[in-house]
Amino acid sequence: MKRYRLLSLALCATLSACSVLPQSEPLRIYRLPSQLAPATATTPVDWSLRVGTPLTSRVLDSARIAVMPEGDRISSYQGARWSDSAPALVRDRLIEAFHDDGRVQRLSSDENRLHADLELVSDLRAFQSEYRDGTPHVVIRLDARLVRSANQRIVASRRFEVSEASRDVAVEEVVRAFGRAADALGRQIVDWTLAQEGAATTPVR
Repeated sequence: MKRYRLLSLALCATLSACSVLPQSEPLRIYRLPSQLAPATATTPVDWSLRVGTPLTSRVLDSARIAVMPEGDRISSYQGARWSDSAPALVRDRLIEAFHDDGRVQRLSSDENRLHADLELVSDLRAFQSEYRDGTPHVVIRLDARLVRSANQRIVASRRFEVSEASRDVAVEEVVRAFGRAADALGRQIVDWTLAQEGAATTPVR
């Protein structure tokens, strides 16, 4: 009987100790916001495009919202996550930008592997906020290449870099800055891709 009493006291003590432990902070999940607007009038091209998921480092290949508070030290915002990995967010934003532009109507991604005349492949070099004089600036850096699917030849390549200052240090404002930067990147890549139209229509040799 004494043994059961001791076990009961020990269990009560354990439950009491658990009750005073701090509760974990709830995880906040953020979508990448967008303010892209569909084009009012477009003339569609007669070629197709597949948008690939960018390759990136293991640090950026996650749903963590990366931040560089000082120097070269990289961390992430506590208690906050993206709704998907950074490369997937960039791929989906580029597809959205092409859809909203309207000129490239035959679009696909590397998830379905449909045949396309051209493929947009890229390396995501930066997708983080960097503190400059106490203000977070979102930096997105992407090395893009247009590849002709018929012979896997690179027909054009360019590095894109976008920087957008956040209006506040709060995570919500930083997320909005990510959205504005991603929109700007999408518009630049759409215009650049359309400028290479001859690459898709030139006969393969």
